[in-house]
Amino acid sequence: MLLLLSLFGDVSAQTEPMYSQYMFNMLSINPAYAGNREALSLNTFHRSQWVGLPGAPRTTSVSIDGAINDNRIGLGLQLYDDRLGVERATGANTMVSARIHLSDRAILSGGLMVGMMNYRANLMQVSNRITQDDRVFGQNYEKWMPTVGAGIFYNTDHFYAGISVPNVLRSRLSDFDVIASGIQMANDFHVFVNLGMMVNMGEDVKIKPSLMLKSASGAPYEADINLNIWLKDMFGIGASYRTGDAVIGMVEMQASKQFRIGYAYDMTLSELKAFNSGSHELMLRFEFSRKQGYKSTRFF
Repeated sequence: MLLLLSLFGDVSAQTEPMYSQYMFNMLSINPAYAGNREALSLNTFHRSQWVGLPGAPRTTSVSIDGAINDNRIGLGLQLYDDRLGVERATGANTMVSARIHLSDRAILSGGLMVGMMNYRANLMQVSNRITQDDRVFGQNYEKWMPTVGAGIFYNTDHFYAGISVPNVLRSRLSDFDVIASGIQMANDFHVFVNLGMMVNMGEDVKIKPSLMLKSASGAPYEADINLNIWLKDMFGIGASYRTGDAVIGMVEMQASKQFRIGYAYDMTLSELKAFNSGSHELMLRFEFSRKQGYKSTRFF
């Protein structure tokens, strides 16, 4: 897998998990979002990327968050399992946010994330090693590492914007100096900038454009440009373009006041398209409670 990816460019790029439905999973990229929905919210995501490509990324994330102290403080917890080839990262992150009401409709939040990650690189499972006693691939690696992230999030009823650094610490393969290859800088920090808005087109139709910009040291800038259309606050259909990588189609359904389900399919545009049949992503959200009188359908 590592050899195949190296044929299409430097593997020093992104190691933060990728989500096509980022607009419904912002807690995973910005800790300041914790408590934003003012309900106890449980979210489950699973993403199978580049299906058919051996060792392709697979990510599963389960998170829960809510607000306390009259919605001034947000708390969140995320458990995740992220796999790529012979690498696997599992861990838990806790989030806390302080939420300031700038007006009746505008809220500014600052958030902090701390956690622990167990990183494993089963290098002895790499196919076609040069020799069985190869200095680099002759042993496996495992280590617990701290994770620290921070972010800012602003929202009104019809607009949001945020900036975050999911992990300010360099870890993963950068910790193992014995691996002197193109992947030694694999976990340089990332910066995410995202914004979106809701436009009412009538009683039954809402349009939600959104944008996410991603920057990872050692990799080119990347943008996800998205447009979702919601009908009767129950059904959503959308499309995204990820620069240089994929076009994405997605559908969402607000099955009840508390339960939402979403699915996204990525069609690869890069040179890897010859080796895979696309990517699949499933989202499930359940909200256990909501402040009395608050609108049941939330779009961000």
